[in-house]
Amino acid sequence: MNEPTISPSSSHGTRPFDARPALVRAACLLPALVAAASVACGEVTSVPGDDASTEAGSPPVDAAPGEDGDSLAPPGADAAPLDHCAAVAASVTEAGFGATVGVRCDSEYAYVSGDTYPTHAKMDGITGTNDQVPVPAPGYVSPIRLAPKVAAKPTTIDAALGVAVNGVPIYDYSSQGALDPSVYDPKFDTKATGELDVCNGHSGRGDDYHYHAAPTCMMAAMKNAGPRAILGWGFDGYPIYGNSNPDGTPIAAGELDVCNSKPDPTFGRRYHTSDAHPYIVQCLVGEIDAAKAPRVSPLTKQGGGGGRPPGQKPPGGVQNLKLVEQSDGSRTMTYEHGGQTYSIAYRLSTTPRCWDFEDRSYSTGGVLQRGTYCRP
Repeated sequence: MNEPTISPSSSHGTRPFDARPALVRAACLLPALVAAASVACGEVTSVPGDDASTEAGSPPVDAAPGEDGDSLAPPGADAAPLDHCAAVAASVTEAGFGATVGVRCDSEYAYVSGDTYPTHAKMDGITGTNDQVPVPAPGYVSPIRLAPKVAAKPTTIDAALGVAVNGVPIYDYSSQGALDPSVYDPKFDTKATGELDVCNGHSGRGDDYHYHAAPTCMMAAMKNAGPRAILGWGFDGYPIYGNSNPDGTPIAAGELDVCNSKPDPTFGRRYHTSDAHPYIVQCLVGEIDAAKAPRVSPLTKQGGGGGRPPGQKPPGGVQNLKLVEQSDGSRTMTYEHGGQTYSIAYRLSTTPRCWDFEDRSYSTGGVLQRGTYCRP
């Protein structure tokens, strides 16, 4: 996986985001914010977009009345006009993550920036470890389309499909690259195979933390927690909600399409989390530029010589896996397997963007290996 290389279009200058007018505009748009904001809502500036048509192979989109009697756009139509930049920024600030997650916009994208490293517990409870650990990835930027429209067919990516409002990437349920969304393979289900922690995240091939299912620990910490809260955004510009409709009513069996999305009266489409597979966004229903999808490169050894040794999965799983963070910033992940305790300890190096490792994991046979590894 490669380091993100997201940059605004050279033909459009970016504008820094002023949260105050954004929150006012967003309060006019998002039902979750209306009750909390005492503002007079004027006309909302729309983001123009071209019409799209639905072709064979597209995810099922049933035009039906939405919650509260709202009528929905027909299949393949663009999202309802709204200031998407304001909506993305408001979803971050209202959740309480505005101090650590940035949002800026140009005429095409909202760019959500963070370091992929949440404040909640990480890695605890994993049984199917691959001996990779969460290392911050400064400069990770997620591009969210401002004028979303339904694509002719779903898109899958061997990388993140979206981003949570705390700046952590969101992947599909699988651990093995791009998938066929019409075929469920339990062998690659990260939740079923014990690869996810108690918060439904883990560290991937780039030693980067990300979610593969509903980000439950983040959701519990959100200031606006509840069914109306937006949990994140797909890169196609459509929002992600929890297990129920924004008005709190349950989602009927079969109501979500293959990507775990359904029509939405405000945004055109929306994604949902679910207790059963696929748990969260499985594919993207909207148009995207796959070349803009952010990726995190694996750590590289200081001075050359490749990256961290490839992790191995201890057969039969591990017990009591925990990640402990000390006040000095050092981190240690420990677990038990076959009656032996293994560990990976790492701390910031004196070299920027680098970490000093002491690895006594199953992958090294429990033998100490030291090295300094850096983000590109």
